[in-house]
Amino acid sequence: CNPHYVMADPYRGGMQAVAEAYRNLSATGARPIAMTDNLNFGNPENPETMGSFVCAIEGMAQACKTLDFPVVSGNVSLYNETDGVAIPPTPVCGGVGLVQDVSDLSSLTAISPGDHLVVLGETMGAFGASLYAREYLRLEGAALGRPPEVHLEREKQHGRFVCEIISEGLVRAVHDVSEGGIACASADLALAHDLGCQIWQPQTAQHGQDAEASLLALFAEDQARYVLAVSPASLSSLQDKARAQNIPCAAYGVFQGAEIAFMSERNQTPISSIKLADLRTAYEGWLPDYMSSVNAD
Repeated sequence: CNPHYVMADPYRGGMQAVAEAYRNLSATGARPIAMTDNLNFGNPENPETMGSFVCAIEGMAQACKTLDFPVVSGNVSLYNETDGVAIPPTPVCGGVGLVQDVSDLSSLTAISPGDHLVVLGETMGAFGASLYAREYLRLEGAALGRPPEVHLEREKQHGRFVCEIISEGLVRAVHDVSEGGIACASADLALAHDLGCQIWQPQTAQHGQDAEASLLALFAEDQARYVLAVSPASLSSLQDKARAQNIPCAAYGVFQGAEIAFMSERNQTPISSIKLADLRTAYEGWLPDYMSSVNAD
């Protein structure tokens, strides 16, 4: 769950919490079949809190019905406050999926140098309530805007397609796109497989050829998307299969080297880059450093 989405729009945020759980399972090759939830909110005697609680549940219910992803258990935790200040509204979803044949998952192997970085799903450039808006632009409250739209039928179609291409061995690795967009999902894959990547500027339907805007779109949080690692031998077959089902599928880069580099698609000139070792230090060292500072105090 992204509590920032729920704060900005409880109904849409509730839908997104379910959709992301659905994507997480699909990215492993498992068909989502059921979920449990854990609804964490503040004092329900506060009308605003109660309204958020109700709307989030309604959004979650709509997502569960459309995705055929029933809630089979769960719990509710209310009155979560400190000195009268409530926690962010946080509906947590845990899902379970079914793999018909575990041998189908053998295709999810280590990424190899030269594998294509492919994005499945459409990038429009949704920045409302996004990580980029919060952390880089430092926006807060109403200025953050509404979270991205959740297209549930598209989530279902893309999730089933991902399970299908995994079972057919057309991909080496899959990661759902959520907080932080394509850039963060690609970084997760790079860290997990200890292999850098070059990421090209996407040409979005909204931003066209504008270089700066298209680069920023790498951090957009449009829903129903996945980042795939695909071998050169499988790329054409994958794109043909996606085209036949009218699913957007485009190469956004290549896995190679020891850094993550944002490239200009036109002339392949690095715009910005970070060494994988430095990224790993920042990513894995944050919590130990924070706990050390707390203990020192």
